[in-house]
Amino acid sequence: DWYEDIFDFEKVEETAKQLREVLGEMPILFTFRTSKEGGEKAIETPVYVELNQKISATGYVDLVDMEAFTGDDIVKTIIDAAHKAGVKVIASNHDFFKTPEKEEIIRRLRMMQDFGADIPKMAVMPTCKQDVLTLLSATLEMSEKYADRPIITMSMAGTGVVSRLTGETFGSALTFGAASKASAPGQVGVHELKQVLDIIHSSL
Repeated sequence: DWYEDIFDFEKVEETAKQLREVLGEMPILFTFRTSKEGGEKAIETPVYVELNQKISATGYVDLVDMEAFTGDDIVKTIIDAAHKAGVKVIASNHDFFKTPEKEEIIRRLRMMQDFGADIPKMAVMPTCKQDVLTLLSATLEMSEKYADRPIITMSMAGTGVVSRLTGETFGSALTFGAASKASAPGQVGVHELKQVLDIIHSSL
């Protein structure tokens, strides 16, 4: 059962090694998404820190995704360890219930940037169509006024799909597509996503 194997670091490292051998130069992002931010399993904070530090030190991954509200000192510890190992850090925050106000979205993204994360990331749940515009507006303001590095944002579920398709227009550097099973509400299949992005890119 992989949920248990994640706590056996030798198995985690072996999986990362095999992925590196198969994927060659393709960047590998390591993520343990905790249950409090939409994942499948809870994890004790010290274990979460150790897991991210150890995987960074293996040399098999290029980036780690670290949840930004794990605690300020813990966040800095993980970022420092990753950077010492030459690994980049995505600091992430997920709100599966609502979309914060624009100013709060920007505040959180700026906080992640101030912590030293290489890529701040926020995913929020829209309760109405206006929420999607709020997310895109916050993304645009952050990217134009405050960001000195790439940022990633998205509005989830069906209502937010448009943000996954057009986020780049408003300053989001990356979007997530589903290879098979979606890992978050509203993810589009990777082939359909590529078609849409190709159309958008060809018109720029």
